Amino acid sequence: MDIRQLKHLDSLVKHGSFTKAAESLNMAQPALSQSIKRLELSLGVTLVTRSIKKVSLTAEGKALHSHALLIIKQLKQAESHIKSMANLTKGEVNIAVPGMLGSFYLPSRLMAFRHQYPDLKLSLFEGGTRDSLRMLIQEEVDVAIITAQDLKPEFESQLLLTEQMVVALGTEHPLAEQEDINIEQFFEHELVMFKPGYFHREWMLSQADALGLHANIGFETNLINLIKQIVSQGFAITSVLEMVISEKDEILAKPFTPPVFLDLHIAWKRHKPISVADRAFVDFLMKNR
Repeated sequence: MDIRQLKHLDSLVKHGSFTKAAESLNMAQPALSQSIKRLELSLGVTLVTRSIKKVSLTAEGKALHSHALLIIKQLKQAESHIKSMANLTKGEVNIAVPGMLGSFYLPSRLMAFRHQYPDLKLSLFEGGTRDSLRMLIQEEVDVAIITAQDLKPEFESQLLLTEQMVVALGTEHPLAEQEDINIEQFFEHELVMFKPGYFHREWMLSQADALGLHANIGFETNLINLIKQIVSQGFAITSVLEMVISEKDEILAKPFTPPVFLDLHIAWKRHKPISVADRAFVDFLMKNR
């Protein structure tokens, strides 16, 4: 039994004769008759009562026809859904992003993408870089923005942006007059850091370990605005992506010496082709970096 035979049965019911049904299907009457006969043989029942005046269904034929109507309807819905997705008039983009990008890099781009593709749904999951990596590996999202260090052989990826990591400090801080700051100087001061699961924290602590230095972490929070307040009021310093600091923050952004840059990639599973909507989103970001 296949979908064509079910469509043949439905047409036969609608037109009441093999001749009229065959004409509507643009096929020869004997071919239609053979199709119904093969369907009956495969099921081991008689579906159609053939008479000179009108074709009618047996009890088994009526039961099968009711199922056929549902199957044909669902098939049409599936075809319409997939065509809509292909035409970007339906679909959903699921993406995991690091907190700083979600707050400072993506908002304007997300709104521009939504304007260009108003029928697509955007689901954004914001957290630490480790959250993005985990969600991508476990296929909880289709696409994620991750660091270059997190790239794996099973990922397809494209370099989205390279951003400088800077020291954020208050205008009255003892390091405020310096043009740049080295790692040793950074760890001489009280720090405010993201909680575990963020690349920045891992990177900074790895630098401290490599140099045998102690990280004096006075505050831990994932709330970027709170971090900014702590820094601007001189309670601690931190390291963030340069994009996080604006003129209105009353915070200085000093580069490390030597400079430190972070490569961020947009990635997806190699064995799981991304949808048309996901591909449109990836292409949009790459064009609007």
